[in-house]
Amino acid sequence: MQNKTERISALVELNEELENYFRNTIIPQLFVDAHLILRKFTPPAMRQFSLKYTDVGRPIEDISENFRFPTIIDNIKHVIDCGEVLEKEIQTTDLRWYQMNILPYIVQRDKKTNGVIITFVEITMRIRDLKEQEKLIAEHELLLDTISHDIKTPLTSLGLTIDMLRKLPEKGMERFPVLLEKVENSLTKMQQIIYELTDSREQEHRYKAVEELLDFEHILEDVRLTLAPQIIESSGRIKTDIGFSEILYIRRKLRSIIYNLVNNAIKYRSKERKPEILIKTHREGDFMVIAVEDNGMGIAQHNLSDIFGKYQRVSQSGEGSGIGLYLVKEIITASGGKITVNSNLGEGSVFTVYLKIKN
Repeated sequence: MQNKTERISALVELNEELENYFRNTIIPQLFVDAHLILRKFTPPAMRQFSLKYTDVGRPIEDISENFRFPTIIDNIKHVIDCGEVLEKEIQTTDLRWYQMNILPYIVQRDKKTNGVIITFVEITMRIRDLKEQEKLIAEHELLLDTISHDIKTPLTSLGLTIDMLRKLPEKGMERFPVLLEKVENSLTKMQQIIYELTDSREQEHRYKAVEELLDFEHILEDVRLTLAPQIIESSGRIKTDIGFSEILYIRRKLRSIIYNLVNNAIKYRSKERKPEILIKTHREGDFMVIAVEDNGMGIAQHNLSDIFGKYQRVSQSGEGSGIGLYLVKEIITASGGKITVNSNLGEGSVFTVYLKIKN
């Protein structure tokens, strides 16, 4: 009887100490005793976890679903057993994030852990901000890679045209205006690429381009004009079979996907034949499927899993920077799509892109 009286007295004393503290705090907090019984909670906890006054005195296991965090009981037991503070970031089943701290409540008289105090500080917005910053950093890196990669083609075209100008005989100056126009076009294209990739710096939401309803044929024609010198120099041919055309997407990103795939088909052509490229589109469920098929040098089977890595080259010829396919995959996967490749060495390749259709 005396032990029972002492226990009741200890609990009363404990409640008096906690009452004022719990009444005035502005964050969700719980007090669970050493027997895993819920003894007290703050008003914010009542609102946050749909608790009722009748829940006081119930085993925490009976109301654990209210907290939407499956390991909370194991965490409480751990703190009671070891007497150490537990701090961790948790995500509840309603997709909110909290900084959860479980502190042992030590009765100074007995130096024993008589329960725990659990605090929940919501950090959902901070986590979202961190994730947004990570996305911006990734987008920034992708932006810089794209600038360095996409600007090489106009520069190459400019160099080829300048070489042709140098080789012009004195009596062949009638071609000068045509070649001069090519130089001007290359310069204009470089200026356009730089502008498209960097103008968002001046906007409130930097690096965030705007989606728009695009016509695939228009994007393909833009790419074809940009790569015209390479297509002509290689005597290449591009055929199309467009079964699905319109998609809501970011213009420069769709252009970059098609540009890189077509550019690679020309760059890694077979020495035994002229490049032929077939570009087909169709709809497959919730995806626009774009297939770019070529008759180039192809890719060995053991290299297929590596070609989308950064700085991984399609061939060992020393051509390219190994960024193009990496950029393509990053753009596609970031928008919920995927890219696959089917290829055999010496027989050409088929790159198939799946772009999510947004209604």
